[in-house]
Amino acid sequence: MEFSAKQIAEYIQGTIVGDENAKVHTFAKIEEGVPGALSFLSNPKYTHYIYDTKSTIVLVNKDFHPEHEIKATLIKVDDAYESLAKLMTLYEMSMPKKKGISSLASIAENVKIGKDVYIGPFACIEEGAEIGDNAYIHPQVTVGSHAKIGANTILYPHVTVYHDCHIGNNCILHAGAVIGADGFGFAPAPEGYEKIPQIGIVIIEDNVEIGANTCVDRATMGATLVHQGVKLDNLIQVAHNVEIGKNTVMASQVGVAGSAKIGEWCMFGGQVGVAGHIKVGDHVTVGAQSGIPGNTKSHSTLMGYPAIDPKQFARSAAIYKKLPDMYVELGRLQKEIEELKKQLNK
Repeated sequence: MEFSAKQIAEYIQGTIVGDENAKVHTFAKIEEGVPGALSFLSNPKYTHYIYDTKSTIVLVNKDFHPEHEIKATLIKVDDAYESLAKLMTLYEMSMPKKKGISSLASIAENVKIGKDVYIGPFACIEEGAEIGDNAYIHPQVTVGSHAKIGANTILYPHVTVYHDCHIGNNCILHAGAVIGADGFGFAPAPEGYEKIPQIGIVIIEDNVEIGANTCVDRATMGATLVHQGVKLDNLIQVAHNVEIGKNTVMASQVGVAGSAKIGEWCMFGGQVGVAGHIKVGDHVTVGAQSGIPGNTKSHSTLMGYPAIDPKQFARSAAIYKKLPDMYVELGRLQKEIEELKKQLNK
C-alpha cells in the first residue's frame, strides 16, 4: 500500500517542502533510509543524516531549517515523533486482520463472545468468561472462568488471565503476561509457611498496555488496580493489592511490593524497586535502579537507594569512589591527633 506526500501531509496537517507526489510504502530510520521509505527527524544529533538519507519522505519539526541541499521531500509538522506515531498507527490499522474462531480453540458453552472477535488455535476460554467486540485472542491464550476481556483488546500468545479478573477496552497484553496469579502471601508457622488464600481479583482499566512476561498479582482481598492509560514494560512485577494511577509508565524489571499506591503520571526507570504499603505521589520521576522505601511527595524527581534528589545522588556517587582514600587519610589524621595529645599531656 502506497501513500503520497500530499495524502500524508493532509492526514497529519503538515506542510510539504518538495514533491507532493512522492510516494512511500514503508518506514525506515533516517540513517537506514531506502527509496520508498518514510523517515523522521526529531533529535538534533541525527540531523547530519538528513542530507544523505535515501528515504523518499522525511518528517521534520516546523523549526527545522536545512543548512545544505536535501534530496528527500520534507513534511514539516509541530512534532515529528508524534506525527510518526499517528502514521504508524494508521499503517497498522490498514493491515488485514484475522477474524473468526478457530475450530481448535477450547471454549466453554456459557462464554459470551462479542462481534468480530478472533480466537486463535488452542486458546482456552473457560466457563462464564466474557469477550468484548473486536477482541483479538491469539493462540494458546488462557482466559479463566468469569474473567472479562474488553472490546478491541489484544491478548498475544501465552497470555494468562486468571479467573474473575477484568481487562478493559483497547488494552494490549503481550506474550506471556500473567494477570491474576496469587499474590505472595504466606504466614510463618512452626513447620514452615502457611499459604494465605488470595481471594481478590485484578482490574485493569481501558487503554493499558502490559509487556511480555509481566505479572500483575491478584489481591488478597479486594482488587489490584491498574488504572487507565498505564504502560508497563516487559518483566515487571506488580504485587497483590497494588494500585497504579492513570497514565503512569514503568520500564523493564520494576518491582512493586504489596499494597503500594502509585500516583498518576509517574515515570519509573528500569529496575526501580518500590517497598510495600507506601504511597508514591503524582508526577513522580524515578531514575533506573532506584529504591523507594517510604512515602514520596508529588512532583518529585528521585534517584539512588534510598532514592534522593538526583543532584544529591550524583554528588554522593562522586564521593563514594573516593571513600577508600578518605578512609586512609582519616586513619593518618587520627594517628597525628593521638601523637599531638601525647605531646600536650607531657
